[in-house]
Amino acid sequence: MNVSKYQTVGILTATLLVGSFGINGCTNLDDKVFGALSSTDATTGAIVLDPAATLQGAYTALYPIANSQGRAYALEEHSSDEMMGPTRGTDWDDFGVWRKLHQHTWDSQHVEVLNAWNDLNTGAFRATQAVYAAGTNQALVAQAKFLRGFFTSYIVDLFGRTPVRQVTDAADANPAVLTRQAASNFAISDLRAAFNALPAYTTTTANTATKEAAAAMLAKMYLNRAVYNNAPASPAGPYTFAKADMDSAVYFANQVISSAKFALTAKGKYFDSFHWDNDSRSQELIFTIQNTSTAQPGSVQNRYFMTEHYNQYIGAWNGFTTLADFYNSFEAADERRGASPSDLTPQTGMTAGFQVGQQYGAPAAGSTALVPLKDRSGNPLVFTPAVNIALANEVAGIRVIKYLPNPVSYNNPTNDYVLLRYADVLLMKAEAIARGGTDSQGQTAAGIVNSLRTTRGASTLATVDLTAILAERGRELYWEGWRRSDQIRFGVFTNPVDQRPTKSPDTAVLFPFPQQAIDSNPNLQPQNAGY
Repeated sequence: MNVSKYQTVGILTATLLVGSFGINGCTNLDDKVFGALSSTDATTGAIVLDPAATLQGAYTALYPIANSQGRAYALEEHSSDEMMGPTRGTDWDDFGVWRKLHQHTWDSQHVEVLNAWNDLNTGAFRATQAVYAAGTNQALVAQAKFLRGFFTSYIVDLFGRTPVRQVTDAADANPAVLTRQAASNFAISDLRAAFNALPAYTTTTANTATKEAAAAMLAKMYLNRAVYNNAPASPAGPYTFAKADMDSAVYFANQVISSAKFALTAKGKYFDSFHWDNDSRSQELIFTIQNTSTAQPGSVQNRYFMTEHYNQYIGAWNGFTTLADFYNSFEAADERRGASPSDLTPQTGMTAGFQVGQQYGAPAAGSTALVPLKDRSGNPLVFTPAVNIALANEVAGIRVIKYLPNPVSYNNPTNDYVLLRYADVLLMKAEAIARGGTDSQGQTAAGIVNSLRTTRGASTLATVDLTAILAERGRELYWEGWRRSDQIRFGVFTNPVDQRPTKSPDTAVLFPFPQQAIDSNPNLQPQNAGY
Protein backbone atom coordinates (compact mmCIF):
# COMPACT_ATOMS: atom_id res chain seq x y z
CA MET A 1 0.00 0.00 0.00
CA ASN A 2 1.08 3.55 -0.70
CA VAL A 3 1.70 5.89 2.19
CA SER A 4 1.25 9.63 1.72
CA LYS A 5 1.68 12.56 4.08
CA TYR A 6 -0.95 15.26 4.12
CA GLN A 7 -1.88 18.54 5.66
CA THR A 8 -5.42 19.59 6.60
CA VAL A 9 -6.53 22.80 4.98
CA GLY A 10 -9.21 25.36 5.74
CA ILE A 11 -10.04 28.82 4.41
CA LEU A 12 -9.81 31.75 6.80
CA THR A 13 -11.90 34.49 5.20
CA ALA A 14 -9.89 35.06 2.02
CA THR A 15 -6.72 33.42 3.36
CA LEU A 16 -5.66 29.84 2.68
CA LEU A 17 -5.00 28.04 5.94
CA VAL A 18 -2.67 25.06 5.78
CA GLY A 19 -2.14 22.41 8.47
CA SER A 20 -0.68 18.92 8.36
CA PHE A 21 -1.69 15.35 8.97
CA GLY A 22 -0.79 11.96 7.61
CA ILE A 23 -3.09 9.45 5.96
CA ASN A 24 -2.49 5.88 4.90
CA GLY A 25 -3.65 4.47 1.58
CA CYS A 26 -5.18 1.33 3.16
CA THR A 27 -8.93 0.94 3.35
CA ASN A 28 -8.88 -0.43 6.91
CA LEU A 29 -7.82 2.50 9.05
CA ASP A 30 -9.48 1.63 12.36
CA ASP A 31 -6.58 0.29 14.35
CA LYS A 32 -3.73 2.26 12.83
CA VAL A 33 -2.29 5.55 13.96
CA PHE A 34 -1.40 8.04 11.27
CA GLY A 35 0.23 11.43 11.06
CA ALA A 36 3.88 10.54 11.61
CA LEU A 37 5.47 13.75 10.36
CA SER A 38 8.74 14.92 11.84
CA SER A 39 8.81 17.64 14.45
CA THR A 40 10.46 19.93 11.94
CA ASP A 41 7.10 20.18 10.16
CA ALA A 42 5.75 22.02 13.21
CA THR A 43 7.52 25.26 12.44
CA THR A 44 6.56 28.66 11.19
CA GLY A 45 9.55 29.94 9.27
CA ALA A 46 12.47 29.31 11.59
CA ILE A 47 10.36 29.46 14.76
CA VAL A 48 9.56 26.14 16.43
CA LEU A 49 6.04 25.99 17.83
CA ASP A 50 5.71 25.79 21.61
CA PRO A 51 3.95 22.48 22.34
CA ALA A 52 1.76 23.59 25.25
CA ALA A 53 0.79 26.90 23.67
CA THR A 54 0.00 25.23 20.35
CA LEU A 55 -2.24 22.68 22.06
CA GLN A 56 -4.02 25.46 23.91
CA GLY A 57 -4.63 27.12 20.56
CA ALA A 58 -6.43 23.98 19.43
CA TYR A 59 -8.62 24.02 22.52
CA THR A 60 -9.54 27.66 21.93
CA ALA A 61 -10.84 26.70 18.49
CA LEU A 62 -13.71 24.96 20.30
CA TYR A 63 -15.03 28.24 21.65
CA PRO A 64 -17.01 29.39 18.54
CA ILE A 65 -19.19 26.26 18.85
CA ALA A 66 -20.40 27.63 22.17
CA ASN A 67 -20.23 31.40 22.16
CA SER A 68 -22.27 32.20 19.05
CA GLN A 69 -25.87 31.52 18.12
CA GLY A 70 -24.62 31.08 14.54
CA ARG A 71 -21.76 29.12 12.97
CA ALA A 72 -21.70 25.31 13.35
CA TYR A 73 -24.38 25.40 16.07
CA ALA A 74 -26.83 27.17 13.78
CA LEU A 75 -26.21 24.71 10.95
CA GLU A 76 -26.95 21.79 13.25
CA GLU A 77 -30.06 23.24 14.92
CA HIS A 78 -31.90 25.63 12.58
CA SER A 79 -31.94 23.04 9.82
CA SER A 80 -33.73 20.56 12.11
CA ASP A 81 -37.26 20.12 13.47
CA GLU A 82 -36.53 21.77 16.83
CA MET A 83 -35.46 25.36 16.06
CA MET A 84 -36.37 28.25 13.80
CA GLY A 85 -35.49 31.93 13.66
CA PRO A 86 -38.57 33.98 12.76
CA THR A 87 -38.29 37.44 11.29
CA ARG A 88 -40.15 39.84 13.60
CA GLY A 89 -40.89 43.03 11.70
CA THR A 90 -37.44 44.47 11.12
CA ASP A 91 -35.86 42.27 13.79
CA TRP A 92 -33.94 39.09 12.96
CA ASP A 93 -34.26 39.40 9.19
CA ASP A 94 -30.49 39.43 8.62
CA PHE A 95 -30.98 38.95 4.87
CA GLY A 96 -32.87 35.72 5.50
CA VAL A 97 -29.91 33.93 7.10
CA TRP A 98 -31.98 32.09 9.71
CA ARG A 99 -34.98 31.40 7.46
CA LYS A 100 -32.76 29.84 4.80
CA LEU A 101 -31.28 27.42 7.32
CA HIS A 102 -34.67 26.22 8.55
CA GLN A 103 -36.18 26.07 5.07
CA HIS A 104 -33.15 24.31 3.52
CA THR A 105 -32.60 27.05 0.94
CA TRP A 106 -29.01 27.92 1.83
CA ASP A 107 -26.31 28.17 -0.84
CA SER A 108 -22.53 28.39 -1.03
CA GLN A 109 -22.63 32.11 -0.19
CA HIS A 110 -24.41 31.63 3.14
CA VAL A 111 -22.46 33.44 5.84
CA GLU A 112 -22.98 30.83 8.56
CA VAL A 113 -21.89 28.05 6.21
CA LEU A 114 -18.67 29.98 5.65
CA ASN A 115 -18.25 30.72 9.35
CA ALA A 116 -18.68 27.07 10.30
CA TRP A 117 -16.25 25.95 7.60
CA ASN A 118 -13.63 28.42 8.77
CA ASP A 119 -14.06 27.58 12.45
CA LEU A 120 -13.84 23.82 12.04
CA ASN A 121 -10.95 23.82 9.59
CA THR A 122 -9.11 26.23 11.86
CA GLY A 123 -9.61 23.80 14.71
CA ALA A 124 -8.37 20.83 12.68
CA PHE A 125 -5.35 22.84 11.53
CA ARG A 126 -4.43 23.97 15.04
CA ALA A 127 -4.79 20.42 16.35
CA THR A 128 -2.53 19.18 13.56
CA GLN A 129 0.07 21.77 14.51
CA ALA A 130 -0.21 20.57 18.10
CA VAL A 131 0.33 16.91 17.12
CA TYR A 132 3.66 17.68 15.56
CA ALA A 133 4.72 20.40 17.96
CA ALA A 134 4.30 17.84 20.76
CA GLY A 135 7.06 15.66 19.32
CA THR A 136 7.61 12.70 21.66
CA ASN A 137 5.38 14.07 24.42
CA GLN A 138 2.67 11.43 24.11
CA ALA A 139 0.36 13.10 26.61
CA LEU A 140 0.16 16.20 24.40
CA VAL A 141 -0.03 14.14 21.21
CA ALA A 142 -3.04 12.25 22.55
CA GLN A 143 -4.92 15.44 23.41
CA ALA A 144 -4.11 16.96 20.03
CA LYS A 145 -5.28 13.85 18.19
CA PHE A 146 -8.53 13.85 20.14
CA LEU A 147 -9.14 17.46 19.14
CA ARG A 148 -8.24 16.81 15.51
CA GLY A 149 -10.63 13.86 15.46
CA PHE A 150 -13.32 16.00 17.08
CA PHE A 151 -13.03 18.82 14.52
CA THR A 152 -12.68 16.44 11.58
CA SER A 153 -15.84 14.61 12.64
CA TYR A 154 -17.75 17.90 12.46
CA ILE A 155 -16.37 18.69 8.99
CA VAL A 156 -17.26 15.21 7.76
CA ASP A 157 -20.76 15.47 9.22
CA LEU A 158 -21.56 18.91 7.80
CA PHE A 159 -19.63 19.01 4.53
CA GLY A 160 -18.66 15.44 3.63
CA ARG A 161 -15.33 15.65 1.83
CA THR A 162 -12.33 17.19 3.59
CA PRO A 163 -9.54 19.27 2.02
CA VAL A 164 -5.93 18.11 2.52
CA ARG A 165 -2.43 19.14 1.44
CA GLN A 166 0.61 16.96 0.87
CA VAL A 167 3.58 18.00 2.99
CA THR A 168 5.87 18.04 -0.02
CA ASP A 169 3.58 20.26 -2.08
CA ALA A 170 4.69 23.74 -2.97
CA ALA A 171 3.17 26.49 -0.85
CA ASP A 172 0.94 27.60 -3.72
CA ALA A 173 -0.23 24.11 -4.67
CA ASN A 174 -3.98 23.44 -4.55
CA PRO A 175 -4.87 21.11 -1.69
CA ALA A 176 -6.25 17.68 -2.49
CA VAL A 177 -9.57 16.52 -1.04
CA LEU A 178 -10.29 13.35 0.94
CA THR A 179 -13.51 11.46 0.31
CA ARG A 180 -16.05 11.50 3.09
CA GLN A 181 -15.31 7.88 3.91
CA ALA A 182 -11.55 8.41 4.07
CA ALA A 183 -11.93 11.54 6.19
CA SER A 184 -14.25 9.79 8.66
CA ASN A 185 -11.82 6.87 8.88
CA PHE A 186 -9.05 9.33 9.62
CA ALA A 187 -11.10 10.88 12.43
CA ILE A 188 -11.73 7.41 13.87
CA SER A 189 -8.02 6.65 13.67
CA ASP A 190 -7.17 9.80 15.62
CA LEU A 191 -9.83 9.13 18.22
CA ARG A 192 -8.73 5.52 18.71
CA ALA A 193 -5.14 6.64 19.18
CA ALA A 194 -6.33 9.21 21.70
CA PHE A 195 -8.49 6.66 23.52
CA ASN A 196 -5.50 4.34 23.93
CA ALA A 197 -3.23 7.05 25.33
CA LEU A 198 -5.38 9.57 27.21
CA PRO A 199 -5.79 9.51 31.00
CA ALA A 200 -9.13 8.66 32.58
CA TYR A 201 -11.62 11.39 33.37
CA THR A 202 -11.55 13.10 36.75
CA THR A 203 -13.93 15.67 38.15
CA THR A 204 -11.40 18.41 37.37
CA THR A 205 -10.62 17.41 33.77
CA ALA A 206 -14.00 17.61 32.02
CA ASN A 207 -12.65 20.55 30.00
CA THR A 208 -9.74 18.55 28.59
CA ALA A 209 -9.46 15.46 26.42
CA THR A 210 -9.89 12.23 28.39
CA LYS A 211 -10.26 8.54 27.63
CA GLU A 212 -14.01 8.75 28.24
CA ALA A 213 -14.41 11.78 25.95
CA ALA A 214 -12.62 9.88 23.19
CA ALA A 215 -14.85 6.84 23.82
CA ALA A 216 -17.99 8.98 23.56
CA MET A 217 -16.82 10.45 20.26
CA LEU A 218 -15.93 7.01 18.93
CA ALA A 219 -19.42 5.74 19.79
CA LYS A 220 -20.82 8.68 17.85
CA MET A 221 -18.56 8.09 14.84
CA TYR A 222 -19.35 4.37 14.62
CA LEU A 223 -23.06 5.06 14.99
CA ASN A 224 -22.85 7.49 12.05
CA ARG A 225 -20.44 5.43 9.97
CA ALA A 226 -23.16 4.12 7.65
CA VAL A 227 -24.00 7.73 6.77
CA TYR A 228 -20.40 8.67 6.12
CA ASN A 229 -19.66 5.53 4.10
CA ASN A 230 -22.70 5.83 1.86
CA ALA A 231 -22.23 6.33 -1.86
CA PRO A 232 -21.75 10.03 -2.69
CA ALA A 233 -24.61 9.82 -5.19
CA SER A 234 -27.07 8.97 -2.40
CA PRO A 235 -26.00 10.94 0.69
CA ALA A 236 -29.51 10.74 2.19
CA GLY A 237 -29.54 6.96 2.20
CA PRO A 238 -30.91 4.44 2.62
CA TYR A 239 -28.08 3.46 4.94
CA THR A 240 -26.80 0.02 5.85
CA PHE A 241 -25.68 -0.15 9.47
CA ALA A 242 -22.99 -2.82 9.74
CA LYS A 243 -23.16 -5.01 12.82
CA ALA A 244 -19.43 -4.53 13.40
CA ASP A 245 -19.94 -0.76 13.59
CA MET A 246 -22.88 -1.12 15.97
CA ASP A 247 -20.84 -3.49 18.14
CA SER A 248 -18.07 -0.87 18.21
CA ALA A 249 -20.56 1.85 19.18
CA VAL A 250 -21.80 -0.35 22.05
CA TYR A 251 -18.23 -1.16 23.10
CA PHE A 252 -17.14 2.46 23.33
CA ALA A 253 -20.36 3.53 25.03
CA ASN A 254 -19.65 0.83 27.61
CA GLN A 255 -16.18 2.26 28.19
CA VAL A 256 -17.88 5.42 29.43
CA ILE A 257 -20.55 3.58 31.40
CA SER A 258 -18.23 1.05 33.05
CA SER A 259 -15.84 3.80 34.15
CA ALA A 260 -18.41 4.54 36.91
CA LYS A 261 -17.43 8.21 36.64
CA PHE A 262 -20.83 9.38 35.39
CA ALA A 263 -24.49 9.20 36.32
CA LEU A 264 -27.76 10.76 35.23
CA THR A 265 -28.88 13.72 37.27
CA ALA A 266 -31.45 12.68 39.87
CA LYS A 267 -35.15 12.84 39.17
CA GLY A 268 -36.25 16.46 39.22
CA LYS A 269 -32.71 17.70 38.56
CA TYR A 270 -32.46 17.56 34.76
CA PHE A 271 -31.45 21.21 34.41
CA ASP A 272 -28.57 20.80 36.87
CA SER A 273 -26.49 19.76 33.84
CA PHE A 274 -26.99 23.31 32.49
CA HIS A 275 -26.99 25.25 35.78
CA TRP A 276 -24.42 27.97 36.43
CA ASP A 277 -22.87 25.48 38.89
CA ASN A 278 -23.21 22.50 36.55
CA ASP A 279 -19.58 21.49 37.07
CA SER A 280 -20.41 20.58 40.67
CA ARG A 281 -24.12 19.73 40.39
CA SER A 282 -24.02 17.28 37.49
CA GLN A 283 -22.23 13.97 36.97
CA GLU A 284 -23.22 13.88 33.30
CA LEU A 285 -20.56 16.20 31.89
CA ILE A 286 -17.99 14.25 29.87
CA PHE A 287 -16.42 17.02 27.79
CA THR A 288 -17.01 20.74 28.32
CA ILE A 289 -15.71 24.23 27.79
CA GLN A 290 -15.06 25.63 31.25
CA ASN A 291 -16.47 29.03 32.15
CA THR A 292 -15.66 30.81 35.41
CA SER A 293 -16.51 34.09 37.08
CA THR A 294 -13.37 35.64 35.59
CA ALA A 295 -13.29 34.02 32.14
CA GLN A 296 -16.10 32.80 29.87
CA PRO A 297 -14.39 31.61 26.66
CA GLY A 298 -17.36 29.39 25.81
CA SER A 299 -19.98 31.81 27.07
CA VAL A 300 -23.52 30.45 27.10
CA GLN A 301 -25.03 33.94 27.30
CA ASN A 302 -26.11 33.80 23.66
CA ARG A 303 -28.12 30.63 24.36
CA TYR A 304 -30.65 32.49 26.49
CA PHE A 305 -30.31 35.93 24.92
CA MET A 306 -31.11 34.52 21.45
CA THR A 307 -34.59 33.37 22.54
CA GLU A 308 -35.94 35.42 25.49
CA HIS A 309 -38.15 38.50 25.00
CA TYR A 310 -36.81 42.02 25.48
CA ASN A 311 -38.95 42.55 28.58
CA GLN A 312 -38.01 39.39 30.43
CA TYR A 313 -35.60 39.58 33.33
CA ILE A 314 -32.38 39.49 31.36
CA GLY A 315 -33.46 42.00 28.68
CA ALA A 316 -32.71 39.71 25.77
CA TRP A 317 -32.95 39.74 21.95
CA ASN A 318 -36.39 38.13 21.33
CA GLY A 319 -35.36 35.68 18.67
CA PHE A 320 -35.37 31.93 18.15
CA THR A 321 -38.18 29.51 18.99
CA THR A 322 -38.91 25.83 18.95
CA LEU A 323 -41.60 24.26 16.76
CA ALA A 324 -45.03 23.53 18.25
CA ASP A 325 -44.91 19.94 17.03
CA PHE A 326 -41.62 19.38 18.79
CA TYR A 327 -42.95 20.87 22.03
CA ASN A 328 -46.05 18.69 21.79
CA SER A 329 -43.89 15.55 21.67
CA PHE A 330 -43.28 15.90 25.44
CA GLU A 331 -45.56 14.51 28.10
CA ALA A 332 -46.84 17.07 30.58
CA ALA A 333 -45.01 15.39 33.47
CA ASP A 334 -41.70 15.19 31.63
CA GLU A 335 -39.42 17.53 33.57
CA ARG A 336 -37.41 18.24 30.42
CA ARG A 337 -40.42 20.13 29.06
CA GLY A 338 -40.26 22.71 31.81
CA ALA A 339 -39.29 23.46 35.37
CA SER A 340 -39.24 26.33 37.86
CA PRO A 341 -35.82 26.13 39.56
CA SER A 342 -35.92 27.47 43.09
CA ASP A 343 -32.87 29.66 42.55
CA LEU A 344 -34.14 31.11 39.26
CA THR A 345 -37.92 31.42 38.94
CA PRO A 346 -38.87 33.07 42.28
CA GLN A 347 -36.24 35.76 41.73
CA THR A 348 -36.79 36.44 38.02
CA GLY A 349 -40.05 34.90 36.85
CA MET A 350 -38.08 32.93 34.26
CA THR A 351 -38.60 29.20 33.89
CA ALA A 352 -36.37 26.49 32.46
CA GLY A 353 -37.18 24.46 29.38
CA PHE A 354 -40.02 25.58 27.10
CA GLN A 355 -41.81 28.85 27.74
CA VAL A 356 -45.36 29.17 26.41
CA GLY A 357 -48.31 31.30 27.57
CA GLN A 358 -48.18 34.24 29.97
CA GLN A 359 -44.66 35.21 31.03
CA TYR A 360 -43.69 36.71 34.36
CA GLY A 361 -41.07 38.99 35.82
CA ALA A 362 -39.38 39.47 39.16
CA PRO A 363 -41.59 40.26 42.15
CA ALA A 364 -41.87 43.82 43.39
CA ALA A 365 -39.83 44.80 46.41
CA GLY A 366 -41.25 43.28 49.57
CA SER A 367 -43.42 40.82 47.65
CA THR A 368 -43.06 37.22 46.49
CA ALA A 369 -45.71 37.45 43.77
CA LEU A 370 -44.36 37.29 40.25
CA VAL A 371 -45.40 40.17 38.00
CA PRO A 372 -47.21 39.39 34.70
CA LEU A 373 -45.13 40.90 31.92
CA LYS A 374 -46.33 42.95 28.94
CA ASP A 375 -44.98 43.22 25.42
CA ARG A 376 -43.69 46.48 23.94
CA SER A 377 -47.22 47.57 23.04
CA GLY A 378 -48.51 47.06 26.57
CA ASN A 379 -50.36 43.83 25.88
CA PRO A 380 -49.88 40.72 28.03
CA LEU A 381 -46.65 38.95 27.12
CA VAL A 382 -48.14 35.61 26.06
CA PHE A 383 -45.95 33.33 23.96
CA THR A 384 -48.05 31.51 21.37
CA PRO A 385 -47.13 28.14 19.80
CA ALA A 386 -47.97 29.28 16.27
CA VAL A 387 -45.32 31.29 14.44
CA ASN A 388 -44.77 32.40 10.86
CA ILE A 389 -41.07 32.28 10.08
CA ALA A 390 -41.21 35.15 7.56
CA LEU A 391 -43.63 37.46 9.34
CA ALA A 392 -43.95 37.02 13.10
CA ASN A 393 -44.97 39.40 15.84
CA GLU A 394 -42.94 39.78 19.01
CA VAL A 395 -44.83 37.16 21.04
CA ALA A 396 -45.07 34.37 18.47
CA GLY A 397 -43.22 31.15 19.18
CA ILE A 398 -42.32 28.98 22.15
CA ARG A 399 -39.04 30.05 23.74
CA VAL A 400 -36.40 27.70 25.11
CA ILE A 401 -34.09 28.00 28.11
CA LYS A 402 -31.59 25.15 28.36
CA TYR A 403 -28.70 26.93 30.10
CA LEU A 404 -29.97 28.67 33.23
CA PRO A 405 -29.01 32.34 33.62
CA ASN A 406 -27.69 33.20 37.06
CA PRO A 407 -30.00 36.01 38.29
CA VAL A 408 -27.08 38.01 39.67
CA SER A 409 -24.48 37.45 36.94
CA TYR A 410 -26.22 36.51 33.71
CA ASN A 411 -23.82 38.67 31.70
CA ASN A 412 -20.87 36.63 33.00
CA PRO A 413 -22.24 33.08 32.97
CA THR A 414 -20.28 30.37 34.75
CA ASN A 415 -22.25 27.49 33.21
CA ASP A 416 -19.74 25.16 31.58
CA TYR A 417 -20.69 24.55 27.96
CA VAL A 418 -21.57 20.91 27.41
CA LEU A 419 -20.04 19.24 24.34
CA LEU A 420 -20.51 15.58 25.38
CA ARG A 421 -22.94 14.31 28.00
CA TYR A 422 -23.64 10.96 29.65
CA ALA A 423 -27.31 10.77 28.62
CA ASP A 424 -26.21 11.03 25.00
CA VAL A 425 -23.92 8.02 25.49
CA LEU A 426 -26.77 5.97 26.98
CA LEU A 427 -29.04 6.78 24.07
CA MET A 428 -26.29 6.02 21.55
CA LYS A 429 -25.89 2.61 23.15
CA ALA A 430 -29.64 1.98 23.00
CA GLU A 431 -29.70 2.92 19.33
CA ALA A 432 -26.71 0.74 18.45
CA ILE A 433 -28.38 -2.23 20.16
CA ALA A 434 -31.62 -1.53 18.28
CA ARG A 435 -29.63 -1.52 15.03
CA GLY A 436 -28.19 -4.96 15.73
CA GLY A 437 -25.29 -4.35 18.11
CA THR A 438 -24.51 -6.87 20.84
CA ASP A 439 -24.09 -5.71 24.43
CA SER A 440 -21.81 -7.74 26.67
CA GLN A 441 -23.66 -6.30 29.66
CA GLY A 442 -26.98 -7.69 28.49
CA GLN A 443 -28.88 -4.41 28.39
CA THR A 444 -31.72 -3.81 25.95
CA ALA A 445 -32.67 -0.69 24.06
CA ALA A 446 -36.03 -0.62 25.84
CA GLY A 447 -34.42 -0.96 29.25
CA ILE A 448 -32.01 1.91 28.64
CA VAL A 449 -34.61 4.27 27.18
CA ASN A 450 -37.27 3.57 29.80
CA SER A 451 -34.78 3.94 32.64
CA LEU A 452 -33.88 7.37 31.28
CA ARG A 453 -37.54 8.31 30.85
CA THR A 454 -38.38 7.26 34.39
CA THR A 455 -35.57 9.44 35.71
CA ARG A 456 -36.96 12.38 33.74
CA GLY A 457 -40.50 11.89 35.04
CA ALA A 458 -41.93 10.47 31.80
CA SER A 459 -43.95 7.28 31.45
CA THR A 460 -42.39 4.02 30.28
CA LEU A 461 -42.88 3.04 26.65
CA ALA A 462 -44.45 -0.29 25.71
CA THR A 463 -42.44 -0.36 22.49
CA VAL A 464 -38.97 1.11 21.97
CA ASP A 465 -38.13 1.03 18.28
CA LEU A 466 -35.92 3.32 16.21
CA THR A 467 -38.70 5.90 15.85
CA ALA A 468 -39.05 6.03 19.62
CA ILE A 469 -35.30 6.35 20.10
CA LEU A 470 -35.05 9.31 17.72
CA ALA A 471 -37.91 11.02 19.55
CA GLU A 472 -36.21 10.36 22.88
CA ARG A 473 -32.94 11.80 21.63
CA GLY A 474 -34.84 14.94 20.70
CA ARG A 475 -36.50 15.23 24.10
CA GLU A 476 -33.25 14.63 25.98
CA LEU A 477 -30.77 16.56 23.84
CA TYR A 478 -32.80 19.42 22.37
CA TRP A 479 -30.85 22.56 21.49
CA GLU A 480 -27.52 20.86 22.27
CA GLY A 481 -26.34 20.74 18.65
CA TRP A 482 -26.99 17.10 17.62
CA ARG A 483 -30.47 17.12 16.08
CA ARG A 484 -29.56 17.52 12.39
CA SER A 485 -27.08 14.66 12.54
CA ASP A 486 -29.62 12.47 14.33
CA GLN A 487 -32.38 13.19 11.82
CA ILE A 488 -30.09 12.38 8.90
CA ARG A 489 -29.05 9.07 10.43
CA PHE A 490 -32.71 8.12 10.96
CA GLY A 491 -33.62 9.14 7.40
CA VAL A 492 -36.10 11.93 8.25
CA PHE A 493 -34.03 15.10 7.89
CA THR A 494 -35.57 16.11 4.56
CA ASN A 495 -39.17 15.50 5.67
CA PRO A 496 -41.54 18.51 5.80
CA VAL A 497 -41.87 20.34 9.12
CA ASP A 498 -43.62 23.50 10.26
CA GLN A 499 -42.60 26.41 8.00
CA ARG A 500 -40.99 23.96 5.54
CA PRO A 501 -44.05 22.37 3.96
CA THR A 502 -42.42 20.32 1.21
CA LYS A 503 -39.81 17.58 1.27
CA SER A 504 -36.27 18.89 0.76
CA PRO A 505 -33.97 17.42 -1.89
CA ASP A 506 -31.76 14.59 -0.68
CA THR A 507 -28.71 16.76 -1.32
CA ALA A 508 -29.71 18.98 1.65
CA VAL A 509 -28.13 16.42 4.00
CA LEU A 510 -24.78 18.05 3.18
CA PHE A 511 -23.91 21.73 3.16
CA PRO A 512 -22.10 23.20 0.16
CA PHE A 513 -18.45 24.09 0.19
CA PRO A 514 -18.32 27.87 0.69
CA GLN A 515 -17.66 29.72 -2.53
CA GLN A 516 -14.61 31.38 -0.97
CA ALA A 517 -13.15 27.94 -0.31
CA ILE A 518 -13.76 26.82 -3.90
CA ASP A 519 -12.25 30.02 -5.26
CA SER A 520 -9.10 29.33 -3.25
CA ASN A 521 -8.97 25.61 -4.02
CA PRO A 522 -10.39 24.32 -7.33
CA ASN A 523 -9.90 20.75 -6.05
CA LEU A 524 -13.05 21.23 -4.00
CA GLN A 525 -14.84 20.82 -7.32
CA PRO A 526 -17.13 19.17 -7.98
CA GLN A 527 -19.19 21.10 -5.51
CA ASN A 528 -21.39 18.97 -3.26
CA ALA A 529 -24.37 17.76 -5.27
CA GLY A 530 -27.37 20.06 -5.40
CA TYR A 531 -25.43 23.33 -5.30
